[in-house]
Amino acid sequence: MKCQRDKFILQRKYAYLNCAYMSPMLKKVENAGKKGIARKRRPHKISSEDFFKDGETARVLFSKVIGSESPRRCVVIPSVSYGLANVARNLNKKKGQVILADEQFPSNVYPWMNLGYDTKLVKGESTGNRGQLWNEKILDSIDKETAAVSIGNVHWADGTLFDLQAIRERCDQFDAQLIIDGTQSIGALPFNTEVLRPDAVICASYKWLMGPYGIGMAYYGERFDEGQPIEENWINRLDSEDFAGLVNYQSKYHGGALRYEVGEHSNFILLPMMIQAFKQILKWQPSKIQEYCHELMKDAIAELLSLGYQVQDADYRAEHLIGLRLPKSLSVEKLQQQFRIHKTSVSVRGDAIRVAPNVYNDSRDVNKFLKAVKSAL
Repeated sequence: MKCQRDKFILQRKYAYLNCAYMSPMLKKVENAGKKGIARKRRPHKISSEDFFKDGETARVLFSKVIGSESPRRCVVIPSVSYGLANVARNLNKKKGQVILADEQFPSNVYPWMNLGYDTKLVKGESTGNRGQLWNEKILDSIDKETAAVSIGNVHWADGTLFDLQAIRERCDQFDAQLIIDGTQSIGALPFNTEVLRPDAVICASYKWLMGPYGIGMAYYGERFDEGQPIEENWINRLDSEDFAGLVNYQSKYHGGALRYEVGEHSNFILLPMMIQAFKQILKWQPSKIQEYCHELMKDAIAELLSLGYQVQDADYRAEHLIGLRLPKSLSVEKLQQQFRIHKTSVSVRGDAIRVAPNVYNDSRDVNKFLKAVKSAL
């Protein structure tokens, strides 16, 4: 794959290596938003069928992104916390322990705490083989008391790659559910629902899926088919397509996962934007994005190691999200100052510098980043 910078509007003087914070806007996604705004000027042209059409398109496209054969298990959500609140409310095991990776993003912690689950935060090690040891500790934590493991494919702060296949197999031994926050991986890292068999996948769209802020997607497996959604809205009820019959109040929901979809999910601005983003991701293919990021960063990673930075072993990190731990002689504050001077955007998360390249970055961006790093030493 060649650099895709021409599909975005990015200023050349800035090196934006921060997709884990928020993706820049694709031109075609921006144009879809503009068309959506213009469409709302003419509400007489929005039919009742239009309330459902784009939602179906989004389900089909997202199901392809996550390798699912069941589009109607995919639903529109406004945020990760919303999607996880539906999960936390409807676990098969109403009591038990929920296993989380330590320093997990708060949206994957608060829903469990709020419902009184015993949350166990499995802490990562500070040694060189951090990824391997962290995965082993998570597997060892799963036992007969486990209700669910709720985890990302990669850790949001430092990019540690978790072995979801091994975690799935361990969960199966104890009838525990596997809940995946895919926000920092889906769109850039290959994912196959049919192989991993997650019970739920929750994903914001505004990072690696290249979509707008305020909308996302969730996948809910069979265990959630008879659950109680956190929101009661008209559009998730059976026969909601019949506008004339909406006053014939319906006790039943649409089948399966559709009960968990957010109200007003027909969003005539954000939904077309997200659809365009999904189409582009499918054209690029997450496997090709991984290859691009690998080629872009491999020499830089070797140089960082020679300068005394710590980088996760290649077997336990993804190519699109790299956590750097600093030499003891260097302060985070000094490094941040150099990033500002050299107009380089990365993130500080915990004790890690998070570098998150994507297909719009090129060698000039990486060189600017390296210049900032060297200037701080």
